[in-house]
Amino acid sequence: METPCVKICTLDVKRRLCLGCGRTMDEIAAWAGMVPAERRRIMNELSERLAAFNASQKLAG
Repeated sequence: METPCVKICTLDVKRRLCLGCGRTMDEIAAWAGMVPAERRRIMNELSERLAAFNASQKLAG
């Protein structure tokens, strides 16, 4: 099964986001039960999601 996991499981509890792969906690929990198309859709969003998170962290100082 394809996965974006990079084995850096650090969670931002406030945003419920893994800082390693960019998935939400809900997505991680549901991953194995998703159809491949849904996993691919999420994977296509992850780099943008992580970039937005990192930008918000820089603004927060």
